[in-house]
Amino acid sequence: MATTTDTGTAAGPGGPNRRGVLRGLLGAAGAAAAGLGTAPAAHAAGPPVDGGRECAPPEDFDLDHGNAVRDLFASRGAACQEQATAPMDAPLVVRLTHLMQSAWFDAIAPYHPTAVGVHSRLGRRPAGERVTNRARNIALLYAAHRVHTAVLPQPDDFTSGLLTALGLDPEDRREDTGTPVGIGNLAGRAVVESRLRDGMNQTGDEGGRRYHPMPYADYLGYRPVNTAYEVSDPSRWQPALGPHRRRLSDGPSDLGAFLVQQFSVPQWGVTRPYAIGDPGRFRVPPPRDSDHRRTEAYRRQADEVLAASAALTDEQKLIAETFDNKFLGIGRPVFAAAEHHRLDLDGWVQLCLCASTATFDAGIVVWQEKRRYDAVRPFTAVRHLYGDRPVTAWGGPGRGTVTDIPGSRWQSYLKVADHPEYPSASTTLCAAQAQAARRFLGSDALGYVRTVPRGGSLVEPGVTPARDLELRWDTWEQATRHCGLSRIWGGVHFRSAIEASWELGPGIGDLAHDFVRRHITGEAAA
Repeated sequence: MATTTDTGTAAGPGGPNRRGVLRGLLGAAGAAAAGLGTAPAAHAAGPPVDGGRECAPPEDFDLDHGNAVRDLFASRGAACQEQATAPMDAPLVVRLTHLMQSAWFDAIAPYHPTAVGVHSRLGRRPAGERVTNRARNIALLYAAHRVHTAVLPQPDDFTSGLLTALGLDPEDRREDTGTPVGIGNLAGRAVVESRLRDGMNQTGDEGGRRYHPMPYADYLGYRPVNTAYEVSDPSRWQPALGPHRRRLSDGPSDLGAFLVQQFSVPQWGVTRPYAIGDPGRFRVPPPRDSDHRRTEAYRRQADEVLAASAALTDEQKLIAETFDNKFLGIGRPVFAAAEHHRLDLDGWVQLCLCASTATFDAGIVVWQEKRRYDAVRPFTAVRHLYGDRPVTAWGGPGRGTVTDIPGSRWQSYLKVADHPEYPSASTTLCAAQAQAARRFLGSDALGYVRTVPRGGSLVEPGVTPARDLELRWDTWEQATRHCGLSRIWGGVHFRSAIEASWELGPGIGDLAHDFVRRHITGEAAA
């Protein structure tokens, strides 16, 4: 287990760069999982060398005995994307990951003795067709391809390249329940159609928009109380101002051009869930310490973030970066656990669905509560409290701790996400996923290891860590704890948000596990 102190670590707003997540999803799960168990070293931003060769299936991949989720999506995916350096877009990462993994599950359900699909009921195939993995691998590959090409606005050729390399035709769109290709296509199409109008505005025409659709745009009419330039209520969320990046990559910003954040996908809070029923049943207590009229409590929680910022260690920085990256912090642990527990193909797919259902539904509840409370982020509170007076804190990449930074110019180690502070999305997703996985596995064992080479930080490249650093989470409990604390270390959350999220997530994880278990046993209602 990586050892850290339980103090917070702060920093400030980082600008509204959305990171090009859609292009980097690789069917969502592939990017999340590159490297399992003893995960590969982190790399600096930028595409992999000779990515085309690395994207190809392993030369020894065998449809009869291989595991497409493990061998193709999990361990090959990251080499096949234009890498996103720190995918922060939880709504889209969670959604697209879940749709992909739902398609996997539904595609192989007909080959299972009892399982039924979540989005489709495609009958039962003869037991002889599951003697090898061939039929299931082919079915889930076509289901993944169908979702990948339908959901991503500019899909790359990852899934089609996989099919071609395996001697399969990506243009084969037959739909029948007698062949793996037909089952996969039917399963993928059913997932896409089921979620097309589920409240997330995937089509971009909600709210009566007839022309120029804007996928995932807000149609609920959210407006912030504060602006990026003026704070009228220090208890409420303030959009951050940051550099405008017009380029396709996550490279340098455009000099002199800046953008103001908007609340990212506020309608996630009204999206149709899977397992939890009415999201309104789940509430977190009000963030009382974020009320600026409670002067002492308001200052105390801001000072904890500043103290953490001033005391940041290399290990805390890299843990914060790991859990800020939703592929590394939310996606990869699931694959690491599957590898650690030596699951077979069915087990990989079922564990993935348990975890992604938990994060999907947890996100709905979190966004409901974020919109309800519209709570202030640490950077606004620090600036409100200290103005131009100096504070002691992290001074920026490579600067270490400084004692003379004006409060009005303090920034967090992590970029500030584009939504209100309370509760913590990352912490709730981690806690919900961990509980669903524990229930499925019957164990808290995780076995997630990530090694970051010297200078491999994305925030402080070439500087942090000072030497190769191994991060290890032997249990889900350890990972969940660090996931939460890392948001304080990163300077983007107060402790009250973390503690509320630790309480909120497990109950959602339990319901997600029970939902998926009913589909595995065939007890789910049609």
